[in-house]
Amino acid sequence: MDTEELVRRYWDAVSGNDFDTMAKLRHSEWHEDWPQSGERIPSHDAYRKIHEDFPAGMPRIDVNQVAGAEDRWVMTPSMTIARIAGSGDVWFMEGVNTYSGGDVYHIAQHIWLRDGRVWRSTTYFAALFDAPAWRSSFVEPIN
Repeated sequence: MDTEELVRRYWDAVSGNDFDTMAKLRHSEWHEDWPQSGERIPSHDAYRKIHEDFPAGMPRIDVNQVAGAEDRWVMTPSMTIARIAGSGDVWFMEGVNTYSGGDVYHIAQHIWLRDGRVWRSTTYFAALFDAPAWRSSFVEPIN
């Protein structure tokens, strides 16, 4: 499979909590960094355990639509992948994750491929916040 198909299958597996497919697509040296909390997930088994033991339970995620050419757009009820872009061995995803308790976070993830597998990933999570009033005359709302 080409790198775009690999990446697409990988993020379908991530958004669907398909741990078996993720394991098949991850390099044996895979790890994921979460810089905001200063954590490294050292293995697929640790990643799976974190998600299976998530305190309120991970939401069920269904992919409703995939469209686009170079970028891929995916809509889901609880995790919306807004953009997938990249080429070669470096890819980027941005999206929104809604947790079972109702918390909404923007997410950005970089992945690096090696030997036809996902080798490294770094994920950033950002909670929503109100824009400060002082800059309202310089900006316009996105939505």
